Amino acid sequence: MANEHKIDINKRESLGKKGVKQLRREGMIPGIYYSPNSESSTPIVISQGDFHEAVKSGARIFNISVGEKKQNVLFKSVQYHPVTDQVLHIDLYGIRMDRAVNIKIPVHLIGDPIGVTEEGGVISQATTEIEITCLPGDIPEFVETDISGLALGDAINVGIIQLDEKITLVTPEDTVLASVTHAMKEIEPLERP
Repeated sequence: MANEHKIDINKRESLGKKGVKQLRREGMIPGIYYSPNSESSTPIVISQGDFHEAVKSGARIFNISVGEKKQNVLFKSVQYHPVTDQVLHIDLYGIRMDRAVNIKIPVHLIGDPIGVTEEGGVISQATTEIEITCLPGDIPEFVETDISGLALGDAINVGIIQLDEKITLVTPEDTVLASVTHAMKEIEPLERP
């Protein structure tokens, strides 16, 4: 079940590139807020501290105030700096609790495949998250799949993931989730005479 977490955001003036860099230097994250029924998006700003608290809470739904209006939102997309992992930009998507939403959730593999423990293979997780659709209150933090039965050469698709009946899988069922393959052999470099 999705729990909720309140975050403080502020509207921001359109500042241009210079102003956005200054915001980031001050520990703030620029972003936008939009919802399915709004014509335009609202530029917002959230502090790095508030953002990290929100992520740490494990919540998927966040309560914000945009001007006078209180709103439930999802983090629709978060852009990270490729080197420093600093959050560069965030999109907040306004939702209604009685309307289904599409969202990506992580897939956790559990168990040790026999193809790894007994046959010397390596596990490869091709898909780390799946897209689902459900009511905001039913969004799980993650889903788990037991892979202990996988032998060397076996692969499983996301269609085998057990989902609550309130949740619909959007990712194609035949998308490869994980496989057990031969370990890559180290090739000895040829010695020069």
